[in-house]
Amino acid sequence: MKKILSLFLVMCIVSSCLFFVGCENPYTDPTENIEVTQSNDKYRNYYEIFVGSFCDSDGDGVGDIQGIISKLDYLNDGDPSTDDDLGIDGIWLTPIMPSQSYHKYDVIDYFDIDEYFGTLEDFDELVEECHKRGINVVIDMVLNHCSKFMPLFENACKEALEGNLEGDAKYFEIDHYDTNPGTTHTHIGNNYYYESNFSPYMPEWDLSAECTREYFLDIAEFWLKDHDVDGFRLDACRYYESKNTRAKEFLEWYYDAVSEIDPDVYMVGEHWTNNSDIQDLYNSKIDSLFAFGFAGSSGIFVNSLRLRNINGIISQVEKYEKATKKSNENAINCYFLSNHDQMRSGNYLKGGNTNATKMAASIYMMMPGNSYIYYGEEIGMLQDSEQDKDEYKRCPMVWDSKNLPEIYVNGVVGSDKSQVPYGGVKQQLADESSLLSFYKRIIKIKNQNPEIARGTITEKLDFGDSLIGGYIVEYQDSEIMIVHNISDTDVKEITIGEDMLSNPALRGDLVASDGTNSQGDKVDEHISLNGSSLRLPPQSTAILKSAD
Repeated sequence: MKKILSLFLVMCIVSSCLFFVGCENPYTDPTENIEVTQSNDKYRNYYEIFVGSFCDSDGDGVGDIQGIISKLDYLNDGDPSTDDDLGIDGIWLTPIMPSQSYHKYDVIDYFDIDEYFGTLEDFDELVEECHKRGINVVIDMVLNHCSKFMPLFENACKEALEGNLEGDAKYFEIDHYDTNPGTTHTHIGNNYYYESNFSPYMPEWDLSAECTREYFLDIAEFWLKDHDVDGFRLDACRYYESKNTRAKEFLEWYYDAVSEIDPDVYMVGEHWTNNSDIQDLYNSKIDSLFAFGFAGSSGIFVNSLRLRNINGIISQVEKYEKATKKSNENAINCYFLSNHDQMRSGNYLKGGNTNATKMAASIYMMMPGNSYIYYGEEIGMLQDSEQDKDEYKRCPMVWDSKNLPEIYVNGVVGSDKSQVPYGGVKQQLADESSLLSFYKRIIKIKNQNPEIARGTITEKLDFGDSLIGGYIVEYQDSEIMIVHNISDTDVKEITIGEDMLSNPALRGDLVASDGTNSQGDKVDEHISLNGSSLRLPPQSTAILKSAD
């Protein structure tokens, strides 16, 4: 009996020793006990919702406003201290106004909700529930064109056929031409044409006309004052430029005039063109413009990752930030991977695992400004890569891969398990290593460190290796250091000098890799900081701040 007891004691001692050896450097989550700061300004983590594809509450095969309401706790449960939600504090809704198309970018009535999506009462409930959770609501505002079935335009065409261009026709780009002016115009009759860059079904407003501008301000006041929205995403800013209108002048007028209605209004413009044109349009004083040069399968983020050059990304962002701030010192740049007009990022980032997708998310969302997640991006949702039609880019959100939604985009595109190779929301919420969990952690770190979004890049950190790079962002005399290791296989170790950041402390860690080195051996999956020595496993991001 004594021998058995002695053997038992020896085993306990050995086990204890093994335990303490294994726990010599136990991992402590650096995000623990750091307070989440709820945004009260225009800097937000936005989530784009293509309304008809998100969640169907009434079983008619089309997503709707009540469906969005039912999923708000997924986006943000209203309690900053919990880790159960995604942490989103801003949503952008694609057009919700009555229209005959599935995409709703051809508006018939700017003062109502499309019947497939619900009612104005439903929308008011959505805004109220969002605001309870600290979520700002931005709606798509289509000012370049409307629907040819809009009563105001139909009457304008009737008047034009009678030779009258002084009535409702003044609202639109309707003119008399001796010969056909070209493919961007549609014939009404009697040599009268209207401008229609996108489609004959989308006649263009005359943005220089006083009556049009007064009408647009009525629309803005309706949504801002009567229905409490927080801002507008302005569609097709590139096409504000026309025979009668200068885009920059119109945008400056609109921003100033709408700001008088609501001084806190937030506006982000879609100007799908090169960086220099975007920088020039920032002179209009608009809050934000989407950084299209960085997005998509050939954008700077993904292309530089393919070239294995993190320093190239940081240099391009720093250059872009300086240029836009020169045009508008209050500019809030908006970075994203994809949107409803582009191939889904999951398609061009996918591989045998989610590592590439995680790393791309870590890079773009850690840049200064506002980040925009396209719904489904956070679960790596795919589209049918054989189909380049817009409907496939707007495929139904998959909440449960074992119970696919019965939503059909434009009555055609439904759901398939192949869309979600890593599982739907339900499956990924249960997995701490999932892509969704990674996105949640990114947003948590951003909300704990408001300097990341609001800061200015004051220094690039070049460590002599294209696979590892970093930068310092400064905001209100506070500095954050962000360092990325984009190597697929190798651990990187660097020294943080006093000239970079004094007395550094780890504030957040993001590790995409499964921790396998180039020899196929497992390595420590956690970022570690020992004094000034920073060790980063493959495909990881460290967020640091001075402990002084």
